[in-house]
Amino acid sequence: MSKFAGLSKNQGHAKRATKAVLLINLGTPDAPTKKDVRRYLAEFLADPRVVEIPKIVWSIILHGIILRTRPAKSAALYKQIWTEAGSPLFDITRRQAEALQKELDDQNLNIQVHYAMRYGNPSIASTLKQMHDSGVDDITVLPLYPQYAAPTTASSFDAIAKELMTWRYLPALRFINTYHDHPDYIKALVHSINQDFEKNGKPKKLVLSYHGMPERNLKLGDPYYCFCKKTTRLVVESLGLEESDYITTFQSRFGKAKWLTPYTDETLEQLAKDGVDDIAIICPAFSADCLETLEEIKQENREIYEEAGGKHYRYIDALNDDPLHIEMMANLVKQN
Repeated sequence: MSKFAGLSKNQGHAKRATKAVLLINLGTPDAPTKKDVRRYLAEFLADPRVVEIPKIVWSIILHGIILRTRPAKSAALYKQIWTEAGSPLFDITRRQAEALQKELDDQNLNIQVHYAMRYGNPSIASTLKQMHDSGVDDITVLPLYPQYAAPTTASSFDAIAKELMTWRYLPALRFINTYHDHPDYIKALVHSINQDFEKNGKPKKLVLSYHGMPERNLKLGDPYYCFCKKTTRLVVESLGLEESDYITTFQSRFGKAKWLTPYTDETLEQLAKDGVDDIAIICPAFSADCLETLEEIKQENREIYEEAGGKHYRYIDALNDDPLHIEMMANLVKQN
C-alpha cells in the first residue's frame, strides 16, 4: 500500500474546488475588561499600518504610556455598549455572515461564508486554516471597509499574506479592496437615510461622519479621503440634497498630529452654536455599529451637540445586516 493512501482529500493533491468568501472587520476585545482590552489594543496599535512612527520610538510610547492608561478607560466605554450577545461589532459581523450565507444558498451558489477579525478573534490566520481544512481553494476576500485605507484594507491583506506564506498550496485569491462607489452600496445608504427622513422628517443638516486618519496619510498617497468625499457626493446626489443640506466630517482622531478635517465633534458644537438645532448623523465608513458609532457618535457627540445648544439629534444606524446591505455583499461576491 502506498504511504500516501491514508491521506484525506484535503491533505493530498485531489481537486478541492470549494469556493468561499471571507468577510473581514476590524476587531474587538473578547470582553469589556482591562485585560482583554489591553491585549486587543496591543495587537491593534502595534500594526505599522495603523501607527506610522519608527518602531523603537512607538514601542516606548505604546508600552510605557498608552497600554498603561488607555485599557481601563476603553474597557469602561466598551461596557456601555456590550450586550448579552457580546461585542456589537462581533455579533453584527456574525449575523452578516449568516445572512450572506443564506442569500448565496437561496441563489443556489455553492459558496461558503466565513468571517474573521483583523485584530482579536476569530483571527484571520485561524479562519484561513479552518477554510483550508474544509477544502477551500478559491477565496474571495471582502474587507468590510467601504472606503479603502492602508490602516484597514491594506492591513487585512498583510495578515492574509502572512498566513498564506506558510502554505504549500495557495488558493485562488480575489481581494475586493474598495466599494465606496459601488451602486448597491450607495443604494443601501440612500435607502437607510430615506427611511429615517420619512420617519423623523428631513433635518436641517445631514452630517456624514467618517473615521479619521492623519492628514499625513493623504499627502503620502492614501486615497481614503477622496473615496469618502466621493461616497458623500454620490449619496447626496441620489437624495437630491443641496450643498447647504449636508456636511462631511471626520471622527475618532487620536494623538496630537493633525487629522483629516473638519472634525466631527467640533463641527457639531459649531452647528449647535450657529442655531442648526436639528441634525441627523450617519457614519458611512462603518459597515457595522461598534464603539466608534454607538458610544462616540450616539452618546458622546450627542452630549457635545446638546450642551452647545442643539435640540434634535439622531444617529442613523450603520447598514449592519440590513437586507440591501447583504444583497450588496452577495453581488460583490458574484462579480468577483
